[in-house]
Amino acid sequence: MTDAAIPLPGWTHVYSGKVRDLYRPADGADDGRLLVVASDRVSAFDHVLEPAIPGKGALLTALSLWWFDQLAGADGGRAVANHLLPGQTPPAETEGRGMVVQSLEMLPIECVVRGYLTGSGWVEYQADGTVCGIPLPAGLGNGDRLPEPIFTPAYKAPLGEHDENISFERTVELVGAERAAQLRDASLEIYRRAAALAEAKGLILADTKFEFGLDADGVLTLADEVLTSDSSRYWDAETWRTGESPAARMASFDKQIVRDWLAANWDKQGTPPVVPDEIVAQTAAKYRELLRRLTS
Repeated sequence: MTDAAIPLPGWTHVYSGKVRDLYRPADGADDGRLLVVASDRVSAFDHVLEPAIPGKGALLTALSLWWFDQLAGADGGRAVANHLLPGQTPPAETEGRGMVVQSLEMLPIECVVRGYLTGSGWVEYQADGTVCGIPLPAGLGNGDRLPEPIFTPAYKAPLGEHDENISFERTVELVGAERAAQLRDASLEIYRRAAALAEAKGLILADTKFEFGLDADGVLTLADEVLTSDSSRYWDAETWRTGESPAARMASFDKQIVRDWLAANWDKQGTPPVVPDEIVAQTAAKYRELLRRLTS
């Protein structure tokens, strides 16, 4: 795995996902603190790719922190609880990639919200007229705006396995009716607020995914990353309005560049090919541009 977890004074490494590394206090104190470090690793189609994207971890962290601030009420909306611990400084060795957060009881649901028809949703719609089993009006095209955002949850599979799209009814079976409704309603509310903020910056938030956990008091709490180039699709609004083809309309500010290159150059069998330097550079530039446009 590229960009492996590094030793950090005062912290013990306990887990690495595709992109993030997780640490607990080295003294063994169960004080509820965790250190989450975003690496420069890039993943697509459930594989970590070579090489890493230089600076990606810091860009994702900066964007997550900005969005956590907006959703905490800086945009004038209702505050959304998140897992950041105020007053806690990550180790200098993490170079802006770390966040000290509270430990949560994570829920096994990936909360996906789609505002536009694209990706796997477009493939399903062409075959069945649905997205994750939700019927949609006829006549929609690739990249079209949906009549209203839809909540399309997935079951978070163990590392190395594929996440599974599930129905809302299955979500109820997994977490209970009240919690499932909370997840759906919170996800849709956050998406709508974020989409409005992005639109004011000339960007379209096409879709995104959230993860939630419960704090010690059972409060639903936004966790992990939020509304980043890894967890979301962002398009340029003017290009979307004027583009002559779906590909042109969906000018991307996320890792879609990597997905598209990989899809064209790999049959998803065996080890993925090394991503060319020009694709790495283009992806890094898009991540930087998204951060600049949103936060300026």
